[in-house]
Amino acid sequence: MNQINVTRRQFIVTSAAAGGGLMLGVFVGSANAAVVNPMPWQNPNDKEGLELSQWIVIDPSGVITVVQPHAEMGQGAITSTAMMLNEELQADWKMIRVQYADPNRHVMARGTPELLPNVQGADGLWVTMASGGSNVVKARHPHIMQAGASARERLKEAAAQTWGVTRDQVTAKDSVLTAGNRRGTYAEFATRAASIKLAEEPKRKTPEQFTFLGTSVPRLDVPLKVNGEAKYAHDIRLPGMVYAAVYANPVPWGGRAKFDFNAIKARPGVIAAVELRAVDGKRGIADLQNVVAVVADTYYHAKTALDLMPIEWDYGPNAAMSNKTLFETAYKKLGEKGGVRKDDPAALAALAAAPADKKVTGDFHRPYEAHARAEPITTTVNIKADGTVDVYVGAQNPPAVMTAVVEQLGIEPKNCFVRRQFLGCGFGSSSGTFAAKQAAQIAKEVGRPVKLIWSREEDIRNSKHAPAYAARFEAAFGADGLPTAIFTRTFGGNSSDNTITNMPYTIPLRHHERHADLEQAHIPITTHRAPGTGLVGFASEQFIDDLARKGGWNPLEWRLAMTKNRPDYQIVLNALKAKAGYRMDLPRGEGMGVAVVESHGSIAGAVSTVTVSRRGQFRVEKVVVAVDSGHIINPLNATEQVEGSVVFGLAHLLGGGLQFERGFVQNSNFDNYRLMRIGDMPVVEVHFALSGGEKWGGIGEPGVPPTAPSVANAIFAASGKRIRSTPLTEHDLSWA
Repeated sequence: MNQINVTRRQFIVTSAAAGGGLMLGVFVGSANAAVVNPMPWQNPNDKEGLELSQWIVIDPSGVITVVQPHAEMGQGAITSTAMMLNEELQADWKMIRVQYADPNRHVMARGTPELLPNVQGADGLWVTMASGGSNVVKARHPHIMQAGASARERLKEAAAQTWGVTRDQVTAKDSVLTAGNRRGTYAEFATRAASIKLAEEPKRKTPEQFTFLGTSVPRLDVPLKVNGEAKYAHDIRLPGMVYAAVYANPVPWGGRAKFDFNAIKARPGVIAAVELRAVDGKRGIADLQNVVAVVADTYYHAKTALDLMPIEWDYGPNAAMSNKTLFETAYKKLGEKGGVRKDDPAALAALAAAPADKKVTGDFHRPYEAHARAEPITTTVNIKADGTVDVYVGAQNPPAVMTAVVEQLGIEPKNCFVRRQFLGCGFGSSSGTFAAKQAAQIAKEVGRPVKLIWSREEDIRNSKHAPAYAARFEAAFGADGLPTAIFTRTFGGNSSDNTITNMPYTIPLRHHERHADLEQAHIPITTHRAPGTGLVGFASEQFIDDLARKGGWNPLEWRLAMTKNRPDYQIVLNALKAKAGYRMDLPRGEGMGVAVVESHGSIAGAVSTVTVSRRGQFRVEKVVVAVDSGHIINPLNATEQVEGSVVFGLAHLLGGGLQFERGFVQNSNFDNYRLMRIGDMPVVEVHFALSGGEKWGGIGEPGVPPTAPSVANAIFAASGKRIRSTPLTEHDLSWA
């Protein structure tokens, strides 16, 4: 297992030494990838060394360093990316190193005098540094593999010119070049290779030519995380640094606070109280809300003083909102015409004409959900005497952090440097922007480096949440038990219309409408793991089960019959049929459920087995998952990602769901926002049914959407209880 530990000084010595080296630029399209070993060469004007960004470097010692833009969040991205590079480069795997790239260069390298209007747009050096959407492999592979192929061929050409042979006579393997009895290392030819321009770039390997990709390789970041060398935002310590604890208005976008700093200013270590104010009309994900912060010499002193300081909030006009009012509004909206996303008047006419015994209806909803990451929000900001600002953060979108800090402090983009750290989970809510703004403003007011730490309670209550969602389905079926028309109407943010409008089932007539925004729009929302597809899949795949059963079909066979024109779905469903042993004839109290959802370019299906006692005691016994992502880079990591997706889906089904009363979240910590415990964990079995070809789908998120509906369908099979909402803790599952 490789130790990834290349210091800045070591890199400068090896890459800038007289021996030279090979540096290959790679332009990345809409890729999301990741790297390791943060805090490399942040300042392009630093005369000590060389700042690289999105380059491959082969130094005189033979170390190959890949500088990459995207975040490692536990998804194994650095290993997958390095493997893709090395499939083409054919280097000694033990010599591969990976390094974080610099967001400042991403924004400034093209000579832009100001921040890009859209840091996720097409104008940055890497197009985007944002990490999410299961994009590491599916969007990254063409660019990194092309870089590896180009490096290999330039090295071969350098050797060929030196030895007086043709390039096709040179073989590259394990960082060694050979031609007949001649032999040399990549490092020996790196300097000459750097000056070579190929007449034509080599073609990348096709999947059937892969020899390294598709093999199980231990993750490169694990040793650092096991031995404690990996640096997270919580690990930052700076000279003169102080700590800030924050408390936002519990009702998002509520009014300002009245607080009595005199009551706590004499407490040990207390330095200041700082009020952060929302700006009227600005309610974006990075915008400040009304917040009170206490600054002290330790976090313990800051948090203790904050808890003791008298604070009275103006909750504002949204203080009456609750889960009850939320879903009263939702179901009222579901009874009203929404924005038409797929128009088919014939579908509406067919449903209106269908007799009641040939129709199925169903309403479903999910509440707001917390992301509940392992790592609470932490950001350190240091405003230095020379006017530059350092921001230490683990973020899914570092240039967005840069944008936020520049905006908050009114500085020039060239003077803001995001010093990237590892993330302790992402799940779509670790953009880092809102906390960076808070930390920057507090640092400005106290005149010292500030480490801002959100408590777990603050994170669960006032972070950006996964959106609430509601859906209504109605379908008619014919004498063969198969559907003839379907109507759908959804309500809530981030609902994935494509999951419904592109439903794979051959239903001739379809009509879909959507109410895009919640009336309680004061709740800040952001993406989740498998956003949209997870929400829609929970509802649609339960409704499909009802439709199959009422038509007299086995739900798995129904799905096979209704996806005959989708070979990719057939692959996954047949894999489930072969591996999961789906049955409908289990004793009462036992049940199996199936669901299949397309997400992030992949198709994933699950068959879950549950037991439900007469008293309603419930357990998920086993989940069998089949995934078609086209190709798999690292089966070991891919299996872990799918297993983690199952845990994520189960956690939010079983105990997730934020409870709103009086306009704000009543949950506060893991005692009342219950995630899975080890005793809840079922057996998880993962199978890859790969279609290959041009398909490169995601793997970190597609396992989430089918998990919850497959369990819900299994509960129905066991108890006759249909799970129309989450969390399960709110349902009586008892049966007679």
